Amino acid sequence: MPQKRDSWAEPYKIKMVEPLTMTTRGQREKALEEAGHNTFLLPSELVYIDLLTDSGTSAMSDRQWAGMMLGDEAYAGSRNFYRLEAAIRKYYGYKYIVPTHQGRGAENILSQIMIKKGQFVPGNMYFTTTRLHQELAGGRFVDIIVDEAHDPESLFPFKGNVDLDKLQGLIDQHGADKIAYVSIATTVNMAGGQPISMANLKALRELTGKHGIRIIHDMTRVAENAFMIQQNEAGYGTKAVAEIVKEICALTDGATMSAKKDALVNIGGFMAINDWDIFEEARNMVVVYEGLHTYGGMAGRDMEAMAIGIEESVQDDHIRARVGQVFYLGQRLLDMGVPIVKPVGTHGVFLDAKAFLPHLPQTAFPAQTLAAELYVDSGVRAMERGIVSAGRNKETGDHYYPKLELVRLTIPRRVYTQAHMDVVAESVARVYEHRDNITGLKMVYEPKYLRFFQAKFEKLPK
Repeated sequence: MPQKRDSWAEPYKIKMVEPLTMTTRGQREKALEEAGHNTFLLPSELVYIDLLTDSGTSAMSDRQWAGMMLGDEAYAGSRNFYRLEAAIRKYYGYKYIVPTHQGRGAENILSQIMIKKGQFVPGNMYFTTTRLHQELAGGRFVDIIVDEAHDPESLFPFKGNVDLDKLQGLIDQHGADKIAYVSIATTVNMAGGQPISMANLKALRELTGKHGIRIIHDMTRVAENAFMIQQNEAGYGTKAVAEIVKEICALTDGATMSAKKDALVNIGGFMAINDWDIFEEARNMVVVYEGLHTYGGMAGRDMEAMAIGIEESVQDDHIRARVGQVFYLGQRLLDMGVPIVKPVGTHGVFLDAKAFLPHLPQTAFPAQTLAAELYVDSGVRAMERGIVSAGRNKETGDHYYPKLELVRLTIPRRVYTQAHMDVVAESVARVYEHRDNITGLKMVYEPKYLRFFQAKFEKLPK
């Protein structure tokens, strides 16, 4: 875990500002009612500090904005594609690149190619869009993350690790040919931004190698994971983050990337693979679903910004400040006695809604309730990561009941100051002080897929 500091300074200075809207409590209560108590449905102009997600919400650098002016918007063969391809090969090491409009575009293509109906896709905890694409392709996700990941109080530093015995048991029961691939996220979002260790990844590579099973890497926050390895794993303290990132990627066979996180852009992603046959099929499919294989749904200027962002994302000063700001907020909340996922992760602080609102059953959507209450208190927008995000079991129709019921305070990169983090901490503390008066919610509208984006709720009576 990054060392606690009383104060620190960001490794950049502010060149341009975007005014924020200050609202009254009455305005926020009205807005939340109209949004069906779903923070995703709030107009951003009525949000003060937006911690909904770190996806596409980062501030680009002056170099990235300058690069936007160098966009080659040719339909085919944009020079920006070749710049992006070179950056991915240099910093990540993968051989073949298929650009997509964002990460889920890459997940869709990869799932259709690599999953046969009835196969299993083991992984270190599900992610919403990833699991959906796997299921739509006929696969079945199996959670093989270590048990510590499901315990918000556990201080285990690598809660993103794979439980190798769980994976071996799945192989023994069904056979290696029934495993489409192992899906590995760095870091694990749904566990609270928790990293996987290099030692665990090496052991996983050895196990999968014996059975001829590929490892596919969800690398959207790989630089953050590399930083945690640098800070917490023996033998890596003197290595640069960029070097660790390259080593992580070398232990996998391919990747999907939402560049809207680590790579510091507002839109874009890619699929990367080392297998020519898979690449050839993906290159054909991207033309159907995304765009030509040299732009894949992105403008040339966005590919240029991404190439520059990849380089900036692995710089030690940047990632130290990025994760340090998250740690600062987490430490403030711990000092205030607020229950959060421990240890503090890399891209956000996750409030433990079960411990925060123990009087609410999971069917009353405690995390969704807590996110709504936080917005009413201060205009801070967070998001639910619990029973709503988990969705329903398509075979039984009942909710999935995850052990973790969390509210994610997600910190955009290079956007907010330490003072903003203080405002957030104080608002959470106020809500916590009055937690016994909070009632739950009932769901009154549920979309078919990824319900957390569009579901609507009503307050339960006291």
